[in-house]
Amino acid sequence: MEKSFYYSVPWSDVSYLKETLQAIEIPFVIEQSSDRLDLDEGNVAFVFPDMHVRVYRHVHELFGSHGKAYPRSSV
Repeated sequence: MEKSFYYSVPWSDVSYLKETLQAIEIPFVIEQSSDRLDLDEGNVAFVFPDMHVRVYRHVHELFGSHGKAYPRSSV
């Protein structure tokens, strides 16, 4: 999966968000303790690929904001 953007969320929100995204069949991965991502203590990242704007609208509504751009590798 080509990583495009992410949301940093507290562990307490992971279960609800994961179940909701799986129910509406939106692809994602969860990352934690990444040197590349700006995560607060106790947070994880929901990482998403590029997606059609109609699908992104659901993600935006679920998280309540725009995601942060996933850092591109320098390789």
